Amino acid sequence: MGENRDDIIQWACEMALSDSQTALKSLYMTYFGPLMRFTGMYVSSPAEAEEIVSDTFLAIWNNRKQLPGISNFDSYIYTVARHKAISYYRKQHMEQVSLDEISIDLFTSTETTPEEELISQEGIHRLNLAIDSLPAKCKMAFKLVREDKLKYKEVAAILDISVKTLEAHLTNAVRKLRETLADDCI
Repeated sequence: MGENRDDIIQWACEMALSDSQTALKSLYMTYFGPLMRFTGMYVSSPAEAEEIVSDTFLAIWNNRKQLPGISNFDSYIYTVARHKAISYYRKQHMEQVSLDEISIDLFTSTETTPEEELISQEGIHRLNLAIDSLPAKCKMAFKLVREDKLKYKEVAAILDISVKTLEAHLTNAVRKLRETLADDCI
C-alpha cells in the first residue's frame, strides 16, 4: 500500500474510538483496489468482487471497537476478505473457483520508442499469461507478495498456510515462470 502504516493505525483507532466515517473512507480508498484484485481471484466477475469488498468493509465497521487490538491491519483485512469470499461461494453453491482476474503490470513506462514499447508490451503479456497459468495457491501467493508487497508472514496468515509452505509456493511459481518465459524466448 502507498499509505504509511502509521496512517492506517490512526484511521483504525479513529474508527474505534470516535466512529469516524472519514477514517473508514480513508481505509476504503487505501484498500479498495488491492482487495478487488485479491477477491477477484475467488470470483468470476468484478461485481461479485465488489460485493465481497463491500461486505469486508461492513464487517470492519461493525467490529471497529476491536480494531485497536489488531497488531497487523493488512493481515486482518485480507483475512476478513478471504473469509467473506469463501462465505460468498458457499452461498452461491459453486463447486469451482474461477480465477479470472486483472492482469498485473509489473513494469512502468519510460521514454521509449514505439518499437521498444511494443516489445515490452508483448513481454508483459507473456508474463501475465505465465502468471495466469500458475496453480491457484501459487498464483495467489505470488500476487500478494510481488504485487501487493505484503510480507511472507502476512501472506501466510491470509492464505492460512505456514511460511515454509508459502516459500514453497513462491519457489514453485518463480521456477514455472522462468521455464515458461525461457521456452518463449527459444
